[in-house]
Amino acid sequence: MKKTLYLLPLLWLFSCHNGPEKNNDRQRLNHLAAQYVRLGLDIGQYDGAFVDAYYGPDSLKPASKRDSFPKDSFLVVVDGLKKSLQQLSDSSTNDTIRMRANWITQQLTAFSRRIKIFSGEYQTFDEESKELFGAVAPVYPEAHYRALAGKLDSLLPGKGAVAERFQQLANRFIIPPAKLDTVFKTAIAEARKRTLQHYPLPANERFTLEYVSGKPWMGYNWYKGNYQSLIQVSADLKIFIEKAIDLSCHEGYPGHHVYNMLLEKNLYHDKGWVEISLYPLFSPQSLIAEGSANYGIELAFPGEEKTTYTRTVLLPLAGVDTTGISTYFKALDIKGQLNYARNEVARGMLNGTMSDSTAAAWLRNYTLLNQEAVAKGLQFIRTNRSYVINYNYGQDLIKHYIDAKTPASQPEKRWDAFGYLLSNPITPADLIKAGQQQ
Repeated sequence: MKKTLYLLPLLWLFSCHNGPEKNNDRQRLNHLAAQYVRLGLDIGQYDGAFVDAYYGPDSLKPASKRDSFPKDSFLVVVDGLKKSLQQLSDSSTNDTIRMRANWITQQLTAFSRRIKIFSGEYQTFDEESKELFGAVAPVYPEAHYRALAGKLDSLLPGKGAVAERFQQLANRFIIPPAKLDTVFKTAIAEARKRTLQHYPLPANERFTLEYVSGKPWMGYNWYKGNYQSLIQVSADLKIFIEKAIDLSCHEGYPGHHVYNMLLEKNLYHDKGWVEISLYPLFSPQSLIAEGSANYGIELAFPGEEKTTYTRTVLLPLAGVDTTGISTYFKALDIKGQLNYARNEVARGMLNGTMSDSTAAAWLRNYTLLNQEAVAKGLQFIRTNRSYVINYNYGQDLIKHYIDAKTPASQPEKRWDAFGYLLSNPITPADLIKAGQQQ
């Protein structure tokens, strides 16, 4: 039946169907979901960054593409799908139908904006992030970042500029290239062990680890479907010891690898929701994905556990002296708060209010990147634009959501709330609403 529905002409989408029966609504939604996936894969033929992962049926993959990018045709299909989904949501009495329709609709809003961006049609940073990721990150004045940098001034040893003193401290904890693979695999194994204490993962789940160069990011999870991932780490920059845990959790456990596996198992395989099989990178789903992946670091290594594990296991394994590691991790906590400065850099660059030299100075002085990382940071913003809000603001929204769902007296229940988040079609609007109810 599904294969037949997939092959119905696209124009069928826009005709009126008034059947009130639950099964008929499900069939209609499944058909619209299939067209949503087919549209995303079609766009991905032109925009190479559009599709981050796909593990659905081959029947939805496009057979060919036109010579030029059919912007207007794509936008017409987006609008038609959104109208059909709205009609279905308005007429259905089933909460699940309405929830799925709303989730797909929000994803389609991002489709529309990304189509325009790919065609060279831009909006302001905040307008763009709202349409792509369903959220607008807060704005902080430069004085906010100066105050945070002031906290580092009293914490860091030595004299001189805060950014230089931070780098001097950080340079004590660079992972030697010869030890990189051992340190990373040890950290990933520990993150996986801690995650397995809370979630039963598919028996055949696994990942492949690669080291690459020339990328605008530090790490990336390429989810392949069937509970398999390719995790890549950029090894052309100095890699500091904290990245072993950060990337292991963010890209692996309980981050992207686990998130994609739980969605594939619980929603695609168990429930047959074909829309989940497509992960469009520039969509509200990425705010959930990146925010939860960052939050997963704190979840797996709460409190002082990250510092302790690094001191007792990872640094000795890397052959690096542990002196000063506690101060370094305290500085990293403040650096994490400073990360919002990257939003201001991207906001300024996209709005045309910040020159490249000023942007580089902000990344160096407020996000405390070294010179080579500054260049990569600017490259990331030029490539991914407002995507940067997903890491910091996304993480904060996830934290507020988990806090709202977890009794204060039972912090161990955070894993339960986090598991629910990773296994359901949660939207940024859901996160914002939950945070407001705290």
